[in-house]
Amino acid sequence: MDRRTFFSGAVLAASVSKVALAALPEPVIATTPATAPPLIPTTGRPYNPVVTLNGWTCPWRMNAGVKEFHLVAEPVVREIAPGMQARLWGYNGQSPGPTIEVVEGDRVRIFVTNRLPEHTTIHWHGQRLPNGMDGVGGLTQPQIPVGKTFVYEFVARRPGTFMYHPHADEMVQMAMGMMGFWVTHPKAKTPLVAEVQRDFCFLLNSYDISPGSTTPRPNTMLDQNLWTWNSRAFPGIDTLNVRQGDQVRIRVGNLTMTNHPIHLHGHEFVVTGTDGGPVPPSARWPEVTTDIAVGQMRQIEFVADEPGDWALHCHKSHHTMNPMGHTVPNMIGVDHRGLVQKIQKLVPDYMLMGERGMADMGEMQMPIPDQTLPMMSGAGPYGPIEMGGMFTTLKVRKDQKPGDYSDPGAYQQPPGTRAFEWTGSLAEPARPAAVAPTDAVQVHKPGAHSGH
Repeated sequence: MDRRTFFSGAVLAASVSKVALAALPEPVIATTPATAPPLIPTTGRPYNPVVTLNGWTCPWRMNAGVKEFHLVAEPVVREIAPGMQARLWGYNGQSPGPTIEVVEGDRVRIFVTNRLPEHTTIHWHGQRLPNGMDGVGGLTQPQIPVGKTFVYEFVARRPGTFMYHPHADEMVQMAMGMMGFWVTHPKAKTPLVAEVQRDFCFLLNSYDISPGSTTPRPNTMLDQNLWTWNSRAFPGIDTLNVRQGDQVRIRVGNLTMTNHPIHLHGHEFVVTGTDGGPVPPSARWPEVTTDIAVGQMRQIEFVADEPGDWALHCHKSHHTMNPMGHTVPNMIGVDHRGLVQKIQKLVPDYMLMGERGMADMGEMQMPIPDQTLPMMSGAGPYGPIEMGGMFTTLKVRKDQKPGDYSDPGAYQQPPGTRAFEWTGSLAEPARPAAVAPTDAVQVHKPGAHSGH
């Protein structure tokens, strides 16, 4: 369908001049799951761009002083990690959609074309804007019908980090991956927003995709089996690569169905912003973990002054795993001696699971269905990392050049700075004294006197 035919049926969320709507800006479609370099602005007000983890920033055009974007809501295929692709819904070829970056005070016009199989809208989560631009289907605007294009226009009134997502059949549409990030940069220097050398952002999302299948179950409330950052699961999540001494900002938004305590190794940080705006310096305190509730954004900042490969992950242990069954029996401590061989006579591919814990699964070459990720995956310089889901690493290097976001490889630890096996003699470790059992149990009935 060409743009002229497409536009002839456009329904607008607000009146905009015919000159401004003479033609739609071309939508830019993502073609790779890799992290794109920062988009340096060439038009409009200057700003220090963000880097979207396993994502990208949406280009725009300037039209009579207005920044124009074009988002296409459509079915997409997203690689969750190498070896698994999922059929999701998203924007401009990807889930999540592209990050939108503007500057405080910019007038923004976003064309939204609906190529989904049902109607949709877009809500600009956290923004201050005219009521008719808020994107709640049925309440503030009509739904965007299939095959139609709406346009939203408003001024980015305050700096901060926001999100966008549907407010139409959102149980299905958000569960299918429809969401994106929005960053409004300050128009001038302010003591509330520090200048940083690295500025990363990503969304927390999750899916319930049965092993061997490709489409999420939208009716699942909490038992998701794929916990992802920007619809990617470890080892498919890119690393955050920074120069030692960089001031680093990480913006994280949560559009899953549960909270996520995001934990960083090797550094302390402060929470400098929420989706409500910058946090006053007097209200900040050092942390190594910040809990991000549903529908919230947290912005953390720190100086990357410790070289190494540092883990960054959700601290809910099941959220750093890939698909697993929720009804797997607990076999820890069960003696299987002699039983495995008997079972293998009937089921040749049978493998013992869980007798000593689940770490063996990181090394097993167990056959799994196509389009299914191993529960624990990823390899490091010293063996299996035994992680999945919401996990990646912050790579701090002294020789990482400014503006270079490429992966520097594994960290070469200086001699004498790595844990090692002890082969000398050992004294018995201290243990708590055994608690002697009581000889008798005294029962006191209500109303009874002491001593009876």
